[in-house]
Formats: sequence, structure tokens, C-alpha cells
Amino acid sequence: MPSVEGGGVEKNFFLISNNLCQKFKNISVITADKSIKKSLNNKINIIGPNSNIWKSKSRYPKYFICLVYLFLFLLFNRNAIVFSFQANAYASIVSKLLCKKIITRSNSSSEGWSKNYFKKILYKILLKLPDQVIVNSYEFKKELDNKFGIKSLVIYNPLNKSEIIKKSKRKTSFKFFKKNKLKLITIGRLVDQKDQFTMVKSIDLLKDKKIQLLIIGKGSNQKKIQEYIFKKKLSKIIKIISFQKNPYKYLRLADVFLLTSKFEGLPNVLLEAQCLKKYIISTNCPTGPKEILLNGTLGDLIKIGDYKNLSKKINFYINNKKKFKKKIINAYKNLNRFDYNYNMNKYHKIIKNYIYY
Repeated sequence: MPSVEGGGVEKNFFLISNNLCQKFKNISVITADKSIKKSLNNKINIIGPNSNIWKSKSRYPKYFICLVYLFLFLLFNRNAIVFSFQANAYASIVSKLLCKKIITRSNSSSEGWSKNYFKKILYKILLKLPDQVIVNSYEFKKELDNKFGIKSLVIYNPLNKSEIIKKSKRKTSFKFFKKNKLKLITIGRLVDQKDQFTMVKSIDLLKDKKIQLLIIGKGSNQKKIQEYIFKKKLSKIIKIISFQKNPYKYLRLADVFLLTSKFEGLPNVLLEAQCLKKYIISTNCPTGPKEILLNGTLGDLIKIGDYKNLSKKINFYINNKKKFKKKIINAYKNLNRFDYNYNMNKYHKIIKNYIYY
């Protein structure tokens, strides 16, 4: 896991790594971000550069240095098995050069990383290198298998409901949300993929309504989003706060969760919103939201970038809150598919297969 950027991939990485170290001995994590040590079980060995200079580097230099460490590690550890969460293609090449078994976990739809013809051809080769490709939704599996001619394995994101509920109950002095207003929230990196501009535009159409939107996250688009909010005179009803280690105490205060992504894998934030019984309005992007919301029976789905329809969905919710209670309850009940222990057992099983191969 070369670069830790505070998203859903990282949440799953921490959950899975900390669980696996209780089932298997001698687990090491190769990373350029030493700060993750605080989030990992102390049984896990951290491998990577010691200098803090890497913290400020972009993703690709981190990939490079961690691949060097991976190569050296595999060179001197004959029985090593690689489990890659990031830079999967590069890790697969290194592993196969040294004749090692590798499991990769793909986290987001190929719509985000294989759009041009040459990339599709390249990934048709690279995705056949791992001994097992794990994906996090059946919609994602169908897309990946059909496009690249592989046989991926679905393991849903393991959802630790009790931990989320526990963290959501922690006190906060946050005073942005007002009692008499509809409280909207979104959580995610402020990047093109997440397309927060769509939700900000929808709020602009509803600025005469009693609504508020809290955006939690950081990223390359933060300045542009803030400038747009200021330009449209929305500063009193839209607030941006930076990435939070515990976003659940803010999520608990909201009524509706919004997701306007252009592509995903299986967005954790939707599962977390369901866990805290929040209504969801999401883009029907590839992949995940449709699967989580059971084709819109557990929440609303809109087209990517359709801010006008999003504003209509929000407005309809304002005027018909009671009608949505059943959907919210059913969404919570359907979280059993993502049960932490059930899905972690799937990881245990696949790793055991390669240990005793």
C-alpha cells in the first residue's frame, strides 16, 4: 500500500490487514507513508523508506520506491505471498519476475483507468498476471471479466457496524447544522472522480429552501469548489471541512447522504450511511451504488452529472420525509451482505489456498 490518501481503499486496507494479522503470522506492509503505523496492529511489520520526505511526494514516486522494497523483500523471502491493494499492475510484474504468488484487490471501476484503446490492450495482459484478482461488487466483476477476459472473485467490503455506531456516538462541538433545516452530507476526496460540483449546483437551485450541505474531504478540487460556492453566494448553506478520522459523528447529525461520483468500486460511504440510517441519493455510476441500493429500492439513483434531477430528489424528500422511513429501515436490514466476519472469512479462505498451494 504505497500511498495512503484517506479514502475508502485505505479503510478496507486497515480493516483487512488488522484482521489478517490475527489469523496469519509474519505479515509485513510495504508503504511510503510511515504514519499508518498508528492505524495498524503492532504485530504487523512496516517496510519502507524511513525519511519523512516521502510524505509530501505524489503517488507515483511512492509507487516506485515501494516497488524497489517489494523486489528486495521477495528476493530474500522465498515463501512470500503478495497481497496488493494499490499499484497492482506494477506489483504483479515484480512478483511474477521473481516467481511469487500474488493476490490483487481492484477497488474502482475500470471506467476510471482504462478509457483509451492502448490501456485496454495493456490491461488485458496485466490483469492476467495475478494468481487471483479480488473485486468488491458483482457489477464490477461483470465489467472486469467481460472487458479483460479474466475470472475475478467477489468479496464485499467488510463492514464493521458496531465500530461505526460506536464512533458515531462520540461528542462533537460542531454547530453548523440547524434544527429546522434539512441536513445533507457527503464524504469523499475533493477530486474529479467524486464530482462534488454536481451537488453544489443542485443546492444552488434549492437555495431558497431550508437546507444545509456539509462536505467532508480534501483534494485537488477544494479551491475550485470553494470559489464556486463563494461565487454563487452559498457560503451560509454549504460548508467544507477537511478529511476526518472519525466522520461518523458528523454523519450521525445528517438526514440525507449524497454521492455524485463518476465511477466507484463499492463505495464504503454508502454502507456507512445505511449503517447510521441515513437516506441516500446517489449517481448510478459504475460500479457499486446500484448494487448497494438494490436498483433504487433502498435509495434514489440519478444519472451522472444530473444536478437538476438531484435537486428534484432533494426537494421531494423535503416534502415527503415520512414516505422514506421504510426504505431507510430496509437498507439497514440489507447490510447483512457486507457483514465483517462473513467477508473476512472469505479472505482467510483464499489466502490459505495459496499458503498450502
